[in-house]
Parts: sequence; structure tokens; C-alpha cells
Amino acid sequence: MTTEAIRKQLVDYLKTADDKKVKAIYTMVEDEINTQANDWNETFKAKLDSRSKSFAKGKAKTYSWEETKKAAVNKAKSGSK
Repeated sequence: MTTEAIRKQLVDYLKTADDKKVKAIYTMVEDEINTQANDWNETFKAKLDSRSKSFAKGKAKTYSWEETKKAAVNKAKSGSK
């Protein structure tokens, strides 16, 4: 069964399931739902959008994979955070 089909069945089921079952299902995924909601707040989305626009305009400082790897290795060696 595809993920899309499973989603549809879950939506259909939740429309008619008794309250106790709906609450039980929600309890199983509540932490994940709340984490996702907090990870993508408006401030975070605005910052990503701004950075994306800067990159598209060629104004953002970027690093090659080698530069990134070298910087990470140097920080790890120095014990810096």
C-alpha cells in the first residue's frame, strides 16, 4: 500500500473513529506534531527565505565541501564549539 493510500485511509478513519481512539492516536504522535510546529516558526522561515534570496542574487558567502570539511576538522582538533 502506498503512503498516499495510507494517509487517505487514516483521514477517513479519523472522521468516524470514537473520541477515545482519536485521543489515543493523537497521544502517539503529539510530541512529533508539536516539534514540527516549533521547528518552522515564522521567524525561522523568514530567515531561510532571506538567505535563499541572498544566495540566488550571488550575495551570500558560500563554502565548498572541502572548505567546510577543513573548517570542521580544525574546530574538532582545537576543541572549539
